[in-house]
Amino acid sequence: MLPEHIDALVSVSRPSIHPDGWAVFSASRPDTGADAYVGQVWKMGTDSDIPQRITRGFHDFDPQVSPDATLIGFLRDQPGRLPQLAIMPANGGEPMILTDQPTGVKEFHFTPDSSRIVFISGLPSQYPAAHSNNPGSGHPRRITGLAFRMDGRGWAGDQRFQVLVVEVPDLGAEPAVTGPDPRPARAQWPVIPNARQITEGDYDHTQLAARDGYVIVTSARHRGHDADLRVDLYRVSLDAVHTDPVLITSTESTALSCSSPVVCGDTVFFLARDLGRDGLDIVGTNSAVYQVSVNGGVPERITDPANTDVVDLAVDPQTRELIGVVRSRGSGVAVSVELDGRVLPLPAPSDASVREVALCGGLVVASVATTRSPGEIARLGGRSLMLTDLAETLRAAAPAYPAREMVAVSPDGAQVHGWVVLPEGEGPHPVLLVIHPGPFEACGPTFSEEAQLGAQAGYAVVMCNPRGSASYGEAHAQAIKGACGDREAVDVLAFLDHVLANVPGLDPARVGIMGAGYGGYLTAWIIAHDHRFSAAIVERACLDPRSLIGACDIGWYTVPAYHTSDPVVMDAQSPLLLADKVITPTLVMHAEDDLRCPLGQALRYYTELKMNQAKAELLVFPGESHDMPVSGRPRHRRQRLQAILDWWSRHL
Repeated sequence: MLPEHIDALVSVSRPSIHPDGWAVFSASRPDTGADAYVGQVWKMGTDSDIPQRITRGFHDFDPQVSPDATLIGFLRDQPGRLPQLAIMPANGGEPMILTDQPTGVKEFHFTPDSSRIVFISGLPSQYPAAHSNNPGSGHPRRITGLAFRMDGRGWAGDQRFQVLVVEVPDLGAEPAVTGPDPRPARAQWPVIPNARQITEGDYDHTQLAARDGYVIVTSARHRGHDADLRVDLYRVSLDAVHTDPVLITSTESTALSCSSPVVCGDTVFFLARDLGRDGLDIVGTNSAVYQVSVNGGVPERITDPANTDVVDLAVDPQTRELIGVVRSRGSGVAVSVELDGRVLPLPAPSDASVREVALCGGLVVASVATTRSPGEIARLGGRSLMLTDLAETLRAAAPAYPAREMVAVSPDGAQVHGWVVLPEGEGPHPVLLVIHPGPFEACGPTFSEEAQLGAQAGYAVVMCNPRGSASYGEAHAQAIKGACGDREAVDVLAFLDHVLANVPGLDPARVGIMGAGYGGYLTAWIIAHDHRFSAAIVERACLDPRSLIGACDIGWYTVPAYHTSDPVVMDAQSPLLLADKVITPTLVMHAEDDLRCPLGQALRYYTELKMNQAKAELLVFPGESHDMPVSGRPRHRRQRLQAILDWWSRHL
């Protein structure tokens, strides 16, 4: 692909299945002309039918079929406004907007009888002036906890995510109107139904699972919640008025970080990471499936997290079958989750990495990624089938380059798993070593903007999952604890050397290295120790552990977890303090409003490079947060890809 093909990168939502055997999903893409994300809701059969677009909004996404199968709910994002909740008849018709929340709607869920919808919205908390036209006129913020800012959100105290409920109106009734009307009663008809708030307090509530008369949510409401990462499940009455939620995950020996609740009968199944007694043990901790009674109790763990990382969960409302998605060797694998702890892989189309799953009446449909596409919908199970071809426009504009799987051996005997994406021609090709963010993430054989961009420009792209990465078990991920930099750098370089030695047509004299987030950290670490590289790109990186505490939104717990709390050890793992060793031409790229890896990290690193006479450039994207490469303004995303190609063309 080329930078101008950014508009053809389609992503898909979790599908939702109708009992009659068809499904709905949303397809979204960046639009550089509008400099926004656009997309609509689609309907498709689960055999070989051609998907049909069923909404015409600017950006309609995250659809759900109501439990009674008569409605489709979704979120509608209009230019200059925030997403609001909309519904439409399942058999087609004009949508009706149900909310007008000042901060938009984050997520929603139908009640089992489909008469109400519960949803999450951010409501002003302690500092309402922050949402006014003159936020600088507000009162000073009084901070008493540690989790006070979040990337992409800002000051956490300015708004809290609360649960609201709205009645589903009769879509067959005469529509409400505004403006002059000779009938006085008509003026009292609400255009937008009134939503009722059912949670409150200085706490966030997210991840809904609605049942008859109550909703299950995740929240951190416990004593000391501002000093650990414990997140519990709570039961909230839909008819509650100023009633505290009921805690249903009770444990004294450990702190669970709970997510993704699904309710089946009187049981709540959910995902959780065991963070230890202090609630801060995050390094390389996999998620397991747990169950607990809706009435509360001690959660029972079903799957073993040591080697199984479950990242998505769904339950069949008809058969009560439980399925999930497991991260394995860089890919997503759909599995049937048995109550005895077994996870049994479900057949999927070849080349499909599963993202999110849905099931109804034994039918399993999933959002997937492939080597050739960032997002498609597939049917899983015994008759697995790819149902969409949303990358057709991209494929017509640019060829898709496959990823060749390889395994290298590190000097200490550890295996390093990865891939190389080759351009056309015999070479010799210049080489790009691309290091994934994280560290507890993983690259895989599926579509990668950086890999496809590099291959079409004539570069061989090398990527791997060194120790510290996810999807290879907790021991693999925890191996870098307290020793960041050296161990994973050895793995990455061993994989690069293996590719150069075993893949014909590569030029070892022209090798570039780049990484974002933790990949940027590792890039900066490597070029301070190894001077073989012709050029480097350090993007959105946290480069100095000690100075991250209090500046990075999660630095107060990630820094001591990964780098220890010993200042001497922290400094020994700081690429910033090794900037005087760098002789590699380096492009430093960063987002201006990044709170995960604050802009100051990039400014300090770039300045140190320049003061030490290194060839360096700084590129800052205004108004963007840490996730700019995947969710930033489309024009910025295109300009980022253009800058990457420009840098490599000048130095490789």
